[in-house]
Amino acid sequence: MANIALFSIWAFVFSLNFGATYCYFSIPLKIYPGKYNFTTEANLSSDRVVALKSDGEGLSLASDPSGTVNFLDMVNNLQGDSGRGYYIEMSIGTPGQKLNILVDTGSSNFAVAAAPHPFITSYFNTALSSTFQSTGRSVGVRYTQGNWEGVLGTDLVSLPKGPNGTIAINIAAIQLSDSFFLPGIDWQGILGLAYPMLARPDSSVEPFFNSVVNQLGIPNMFSLQMCGAGLSDSSAVNPPAGSLIMGGAEPTLYRGSIWYTPIVEEWYYQVEVLKLEVGDQSLNLDCKEYNVDKAIVDSGTTLLRLPINVFNAVVETITRSSQIENFSSGFWDGTKLACWKKDENPMELFPKLSIYLRATNASQSFRITILPQLYIQPIVDAENNLGCFRFGMSPSSSGLVIGATVMEGFYVVFDRSQKKLGFALSSCAVSDGKPLSEIAGPFSAADVAADCSGGVLKEPVLWMISYALVAVCALILIGLLLLLLLPCRHRDRGEITDESSLVRHRIK
Repeated sequence: MANIALFSIWAFVFSLNFGATYCYFSIPLKIYPGKYNFTTEANLSSDRVVALKSDGEGLSLASDPSGTVNFLDMVNNLQGDSGRGYYIEMSIGTPGQKLNILVDTGSSNFAVAAAPHPFITSYFNTALSSTFQSTGRSVGVRYTQGNWEGVLGTDLVSLPKGPNGTIAINIAAIQLSDSFFLPGIDWQGILGLAYPMLARPDSSVEPFFNSVVNQLGIPNMFSLQMCGAGLSDSSAVNPPAGSLIMGGAEPTLYRGSIWYTPIVEEWYYQVEVLKLEVGDQSLNLDCKEYNVDKAIVDSGTTLLRLPINVFNAVVETITRSSQIENFSSGFWDGTKLACWKKDENPMELFPKLSIYLRATNASQSFRITILPQLYIQPIVDAENNLGCFRFGMSPSSSGLVIGATVMEGFYVVFDRSQKKLGFALSSCAVSDGKPLSEIAGPFSAADVAADCSGGVLKEPVLWMISYALVAVCALILIGLLLLLLLPCRHRDRGEITDESSLVRHRIK
């Protein structure tokens, strides 16, 4: 009986250790592949748009005394849209090979295709670059959608519409991938702009923007304007779709003031969400519900992803407070499109959506609001006589993600030096001359908890737990081997199943 008990303990610890040491840390990249079933919904009347003026406090421009950057040179340096991702042209290697690289604030590796793939038209040929040096280290990243594997190296990179100069950077040469490159995309790599903690295989791999700041001496901040709202139903080929300003903020790209929220943790760009409103109705959830696991700002995620309880509350409130009580459930879960005749406009059926963020003054908050035109999104591959739309939100088991659906309404400033994120009204978030987004505040935050952020184990903690479990497991295994050498009667020791593994794929 003692042997059975000891074996059971060993099996449990082994399975626990297996789950901890072989877990994947998933990055919330999610690109819309453009495949839906179609359904036709209600009739409607004329469109109605309401927008408010904004006001706020905070610095709006970062100076660059070195003259390394000219912000106007970077205006309109992005192409794409929320469905296909936003990408920038980069020149990699010597001589330079020009590739389009996806801009992703939700990961930290700079990775490019280094082998042919059926869904891309070009790739980085490391053999043709005299400056590429392989480190021999394998690397792989798993995203919410797709993954890739490759080898780490270093090379020289420049941006035709970026800061002046050439940067020596860490580069992952992608050799194998699964559901990462998709049909219809026009980018061949990914530019992770988050912090070193997310870098793979470990935080010693300096991310791209850290290298830019260290080598070119520009201010440690960048800003994003994403102008693809409505472009997914445009016939234009690769129209300018936004701007990535490295080193500061360009005043011509936003209106009004920039409102800042603290960066809670420097891994993702994690923020603190205090509450959500649908129209004028608060969801009345505990603020920790909005920050379960984490709440982040991620340009590489197409939709606004909400924790499951929050998502269900949003859908329930929309259906209860509008004219669409009998709307198809497939629209909400993303399996169907809603279609109307092209002379109709569905936007008046849907309310505004507001997210309250904690201000830099912790006792206050401010509100960012998107109109339905940003989260009821037109789809190009619809039937000719119908205008079809998808729902720009989805449920999430890995935290709240403020993706392109929301970011397209705002000029977003990633002020890493001051550890804060700024939101201002984007100059391109306009339809028929009317703004598609709003900012208002400040509001008192006295009615919410002092800390709404959900606690989550970060990677270093998980590794420490993993190493401790390895040591414990080794000691128990030695003891088990000794016991097996001793004479004993054979007993049925049971079976270890997949269910005994604590966590097979942990998602941050």
